[in-house]
Amino acid sequence: MRTLVLDPAPAQLEELLEQRRRTGVDKHDEVWEGVYHVIPVGSIPHSLVAAQLATLLDAPARASGLVVSAEFNLGSNKDNYRVPDLGVHHNPQLAVWMATAVIAVEVLSPDDDTWKKLPFYAQHKVDELLIVDPAERSVTWLALHEGEYQPIDRSGVLDLSASALAEQIDWPQQ
Repeated sequence: MRTLVLDPAPAQLEELLEQRRRTGVDKHDEVWEGVYHVIPVGSIPHSLVAAQLATLLDAPARASGLVVSAEFNLGSNKDNYRVPDLGVHHNPQLAVWMATAVIAVEVLSPDDDTWKKLPFYAQHKVDELLIVDPAERSVTWLALHEGEYQPIDRSGVLDLSASALAEQIDWPQQ
């Protein structure tokens, strides 16, 4: 279900958002060009796959002189950012906002908007996107080429292919 609340936002909405901040359940929320997106925490299959990906990507990332992070704020400020499930970085700054990443990892959840994020990621010059779908048991690897993402079989950054990664995932039962 989608809900649009026009400005001015009612006090109850501000109270809800403050409660989300206070309890920490807002860590996946995003702002798309000034529009606040309340993102629920992913399902158990989402969580299980994301945890495995962090482990599976760690050794290839380290071998390439990179580091893997959990979710992070990709963007330059509070008015326009996305929160990928994982990131692969050169030297991540100790900051709230990351301007880019070498790889942004998105684990799909039912009805999420991952595919709509591609232009934003391209604008922020994220070299590669890794999109993993627990329901379909699929791994899609994309590389930025002339401002658009194109499917690739093998990462140009890590010594890893989409098919090899998919084979290493212990896919949860749906």
